Amino acid sequence: MGDFQGEQTRVLENEHVKFEYLANSARIVRFFPRGKENIFAELKKEPVSTQYGDFFFRGGHRLWHAPEHMPRTYMPDNEGAMINDIPNGIRIEMPPEPWTHIVKVIEIELNPERPEIILRHELRNEGAWPVEFAPWALTMFKQGGVGIFPQPVGNVDDAGLLSNRRLSLWPYTEITDPRLILGDDFLLVQATPSLPSLKFGYFNPHGWVGYWIDEILFVKRFDAQYDVRYPDNGCNVESYCNDEFIELESLGELTKVAPGQTAFHDEIWELHDTLDVPFISIEIRKLISNQ
Repeated sequence: MGDFQGEQTRVLENEHVKFEYLANSARIVRFFPRGKENIFAELKKEPVSTQYGDFFFRGGHRLWHAPEHMPRTYMPDNEGAMINDIPNGIRIEMPPEPWTHIVKVIEIELNPERPEIILRHELRNEGAWPVEFAPWALTMFKQGGVGIFPQPVGNVDDAGLLSNRRLSLWPYTEITDPRLILGDDFLLVQATPSLPSLKFGYFNPHGWVGYWIDEILFVKRFDAQYDVRYPDNGCNVESYCNDEFIELESLGELTKVAPGQTAFHDEIWELHDTLDVPFISIEIRKLISNQ
């Protein structure tokens, strides 16, 4: 047992990684690559108050449902977790949220052979009518690294006349923000403390994003589908960065979920101790190394 800002934690680990999760919530609050310090953000900011109680950001990894809305998105998740062991991991199930009646579940499985974590996110509708939402997996990292977001490349039609990418920007985002580095094949974010906040999203056909921090490359993989709807103008990837943390977010299909049905969204987390991996170009490696 451990402690996170007064909340009891439990530990799941193997020879490759260790992480702490809250004993009473579906939250991973600390993540330690073997031999390294925690790379997740640890927040002490004031909670968001709603008529249903206080929502705490805390930091680390959480599950939401998109699109973002007040108060739906900010349902408290501070108590009531049911935690069960599964092979090489755990399953955390929360009680139905007040008002939305959505049940959040996260299954976490450690690969015993390599530094890889498999996460299954579930959102089950326990209400009386269908609800439209998308599973939304958000991971908050400490600052000091570089976020890596591969962009669509190549033609979408034989003649190369049609657009091949679009970028969703939130109202507070400044397109000239020096933390943003726009490349032809990658968008990079230097995670340095700065305001105003920035947020962007896009459709990522590559099915991965990454964060380079403390000589570790954290890669988040997910399924990218061309033939489904995604929220926020078609975004299956989003990122938010402010003066405290950077967030890497993946989103599942935006769909209407009937009572008793469940929406699923899987992620695979990988750790690499080098940028010299085949899915990152030499030019991008040099650019990141110079940040």
